[in-house]
Amino acid sequence: MSQFEKKLAEMGVILPTAPAPAANYVPYVQAGDLLYVSGQIAKGEAGLITGKLGADMDVAAGAEAAKACAIALLAQVKAACDGDLDRLVRVVKLTGFVNSTPEFTEQPQVINGASDFLGMALGAAGKHARAAVSAAALPFGVAVEIDGVFQIR
Repeated sequence: MSQFEKKLAEMGVILPTAPAPAANYVPYVQAGDLLYVSGQIAKGEAGLITGKLGADMDVAAGAEAAKACAIALLAQVKAACDGDLDRLVRVVKLTGFVNSTPEFTEQPQVINGASDFLGMALGAAGKHARAAVSAAALPFGVAVEIDGVFQIR
């Protein structure tokens, strides 16, 4: 078990099998030592995490959805690294999309659910650049979608 997976286990998180793409794209592309992971939608044990921030979902629930996206991102990184998450050097950048009403302005607090989780799980390797933006709608009505760029060895 990798050092990162040991920390995740201490946090009560076991990485799932990397989700298959939902359309005509690949889950990740490696270019040199950078790994570009396609957008991961919010999915928990009970299925897709749907909702619209500012209408039927609060910031805390949105942050949990963002954390679920971060877990899926790490699952994709592990798959890209042939099962060895210790090949992860750092999280470079996340782009978070929040399904929200026009009046909702707390997208950064929602995406903090992913950023905080990655910082706790990965330490210094989890610190990253980021964007958090509103979306009028997301695939399947999910609350959050996040893509990421990771440095691997």
